[in-house]
Amino acid sequence: MAKVVVIGGGAAGMMAAITASAENEVVLVEKNSKLGKKLFITGKGRCNITNSIDISEFFDNIPGNPYFLYSSLYSFTNVDLINFVENLGVKLKVERGGRVFPESDKSSDIINAFIREIEKRKIKVLLNSKVIKINRENNVIKNVVTSENKIIGGDFFILCTGGKSYPQTGSTGDGYDFAKNLGHKIIEPKPSLVPIEVKENWISELQGLSLKNVKLYIKKGKKVLYDNFGEMIFTHYGISGPIVLSASRVVNYNKNLEAVIDLKPALNEKELDSRIQRDFNKYINKDFKNSLDDLLPKKLIPIIIKLSNIEETKKVNLITKEERKNLVHLINNLTLSIKGLRPIEEAIITAGGIDTKEIDPSTMQSKKIHNLYFCGEVIDVDAYTGGFNLQIAMSTAHEAGKNVGAL
Repeated sequence: MAKVVVIGGGAAGMMAAITASAENEVVLVEKNSKLGKKLFITGKGRCNITNSIDISEFFDNIPGNPYFLYSSLYSFTNVDLINFVENLGVKLKVERGGRVFPESDKSSDIINAFIREIEKRKIKVLLNSKVIKINRENNVIKNVVTSENKIIGGDFFILCTGGKSYPQTGSTGDGYDFAKNLGHKIIEPKPSLVPIEVKENWISELQGLSLKNVKLYIKKGKKVLYDNFGEMIFTHYGISGPIVLSASRVVNYNKNLEAVIDLKPALNEKELDSRIQRDFNKYINKDFKNSLDDLLPKKLIPIIIKLSNIEETKKVNLITKEERKNLVHLINNLTLSIKGLRPIEEAIITAGGIDTKEIDPSTMQSKKIHNLYFCGEVIDVDAYTGGFNLQIAMSTAHEAGKNVGAL
């Protein structure tokens, strides 16, 4: 029986430890005072554990090195993860977009179930133990040293230290430094699933306004780089919400972009024009500023009026066909100039990390250090919102735990 040291007690670390314990003695080392700290806040505290779509469709939702994940995702699928969690005693439910949550809507139920399984398997857990150094001889790790100068030896090591997002949960990029010192290439970590900042000063007037059933496009000139339908929210600095967070992955790697919001995607320009004409007929003797209440949220109307270049006090029956046409185009194409992304500390996950070319995709074993394995966000893989990132963490962790020691 080999001794396996798992560094990092988040979602990936707990899964790796549980899986590895089937045939090995396992020590789980976590720098926080409790396990699963970041998992506690995922999905707004509800824990979007995975997605129910067919596993073959996952790769369309993974912009960051999807091909690297074929083996791990097919080896431990979303169905496998759902069964695993429910067998631990946590009932799950499927919501809009295939998002899977615990029926209780409490992430703590998932964490506690994992902790019970860790205790059941007699996995040794060291809390408040920050690894500060990894010692190796040639291409083999011998031990790790904690901040209390405790030396923890082992036969195999699994690194699951997460990325750099949400540093208050302990994800401070330690794993990148460890891997780099061990000879691995690190792809520059960048924020992903993070709100977008825009240049327009009027955006702050819309702070707190939430929109449903809108379509968002990210464009570079006339080229569409991303589009999605769903919910978003305006902030004092720009835009956020599910469809915006996923769009941020594209913004990471491009400049001079625009975010274009179709406020009425169910209507083409001709249909929207007809709808506006009906409203204008209804409010024919009103000022323009009082004619849009049936069509748009109240908070948005002053901005649309300002951008339309139609006098707010102009009578509806005096608005020209050309002005109405421009209004229609504006509602279908509310355009924002993208300034950039919010800091990585505000990101849900990190894009970038340990270069996938230096990891065996079928085992998660390092190609440089014989007894080292990786899993989770520390690797250069990332996905859109919807439970895909947690599934990646669990699948890569399961592969690492299953294959560790099988040399």
